[in-house]
Amino acid sequence: MAIHPDDPPWSIFGLPRIITNKENLMRFLNIIDSAHNGLCFCTGSLGASAKNDLPEMIRYFGKKQRINFMHARNIKRTGDQDFHESAHMSAYGSIDMYEIMNALADVNFSGPIRPDHGRMIWGETGKPGYGLYDRALGAVYLGGLWEAVQKKNNSISKILTHTEA
Repeated sequence: MAIHPDDPPWSIFGLPRIITNKENLMRFLNIIDSAHNGLCFCTGSLGASAKNDLPEMIRYFGKKQRINFMHARNIKRTGDQDFHESAHMSAYGSIDMYEIMNALADVNFSGPIRPDHGRMIWGETGKPGYGLYDRALGAVYLGGLWEAVQKKNNSISKILTHTEA
C-alpha cells in the first residue's frame, strides 16, 4: 500500500489537505508502523510547496524503507500557491531532479519510478497531464540521471576502497 500526497498541498474548493509535508507523512505512517504502509512519493505534489525539502524527505523515509513507489515529475512554481507542469529536466522546473535521483540512490531505492505527468507536446492531443511523448522523454531523462548517479557512487566506492587499502 502506498498513499499519494495531496495534490496540490493546499486547500482547494474548501477541501482540507492532510498529506502535504514530512510531519503529515510521519503521522500517517505511524498509525500502522509497517513497511506495507508506505508512500507513493510524488515530487510534483510535495514539491509544489517550496517548504518541502524533497531530497531530505526521500533520505528520511527511504532509510526507513517507507517509499514503495516513486512519482518523479517536475513542476515550475510561479507563486506561493501556483505552479504548472514542466519538462522533467531540472533546468525547466523548480525541482532538482538530479538531487532527487541522488537521494534515491543514497537509500538504495529499488522500487518503481514513474515519470509522472507530461505535457502535450509536438501536436499530441489527449488527457491533460498525461502526454505520452513528454512522459517518454521523462523516462529517458530519469534513466540517464539514474545511470550517472550509480556510476558516480561506484567511482566514489572504488576511491574509498583504494584509499583504505
